[in-house]
Amino acid sequence: MSISKPAAVVTGASTGIGLASTKVLIEKGWHVFAGVRKGADADRLRQDFGEDITPLTMEVTDTASMQAAGEQVRAALGGKTLRGLVCNAGVAVSGPLLHIDIAEVERQLDINVLGVLRTVQAFGPLLGADRGLSGEPGRVVMISSVAGVMGMPFVGPYAASKHAVEGLSKSLRKELNLYGIGVHVIGPGAVATPIWEKADDNSEIENYRGSDYEKSMQRVLNWMMDRGPKGLPPEQIGRRVHHCLTADNPKYRYAEVPERFTNWTLPRLLPEKMVDQQIAKRLALRPEDLQRD
Repeated sequence: MSISKPAAVVTGASTGIGLASTKVLIEKGWHVFAGVRKGADADRLRQDFGEDITPLTMEVTDTASMQAAGEQVRAALGGKTLRGLVCNAGVAVSGPLLHIDIAEVERQLDINVLGVLRTVQAFGPLLGADRGLSGEPGRVVMISSVAGVMGMPFVGPYAASKHAVEGLSKSLRKELNLYGIGVHVIGPGAVATPIWEKADDNSEIENYRGSDYEKSMQRVLNWMMDRGPKGLPPEQIGRRVHHCLTADNPKYRYAEVPERFTNWTLPRLLPEKMVDQQIAKRLALRPEDLQRD
C-alpha cells in the first residue's frame, strides 16, 4: 500500500464529528486513517470510502493497541510524515459530583484525557518528531468542547476532561514547536449528532431519582433534548478541522458554537458570579429551591 495523498489519522471516526471530519478530508483529497472500535464500523467505512480510507481498529484506553495502530500507519506511509492527527474520540459521563460513581469518572478521564495522550504518543512521532521521516511537519487538532472553558452542572466529569484537554494542548503546542508541529483546538457547542438520541432515554437520571438534584437534572435534560438536535451540523466542525490542517496561519483555538453571542461571547464577558446566578435560577439550584420542596 502506497499513500500519495496527504494523510491524517482521525480517532472516533465511526459517527458524529469524527465521521464528518473523515468525509470532509476525503472530499478535499486526503487519505484518512480512521480510528474505530468495531469491525462492523471498519467494514462500513471501507464500503463508503473505498481506497481513500484505512480503518484502524484500536482502543484509546489500551496503550498497546494505540502503539500497534501507530506502527500500521508508519508502514503505510513508507517513510513520509503524517500530515494530520485529529484527536476526537471521547465520551460524556454525567451526574452530580456529590454522588457520581468514582469508577465512571475514572472511565471518563481514561478515555478523554489519557486516551488523547496515548494517541499523541502513538502518532506524534509520525507528524515529524521522528526526524528520520521525509516531508513537511503535520498538525494536531484537538476536539475539545465549550465545556472545556465553561463548566455546567451535572457534566462535571466531562467538563473536567475537556479542561484537561485544553491545558494539555497548550503545553503540547509549546513542546512540539521544536519540530514545527502545530497544535490547534476546536471547542464545539451543541452539534447535531446521534448522541442526542442516546440521551433521550432518561437513563442518566435514574440513578438520582429522589435526590435533591432530580428536578434540576430533568431541566438540564429537557434543555439538551431541545437544543441538541438543533445544533451545528457536524460537517461544519469537519470543515474547521480541514482549515486547521491546511490554513497558512490558523488560530490556536476555534469556538464553533450555535447562537454564538448568547452561548459563548456574552457569558465570557459577564462576571462569572452573574452567569452562575442565572444558571442556578434557571435550573432550580438555589437554596430557596430546595426549601420550597
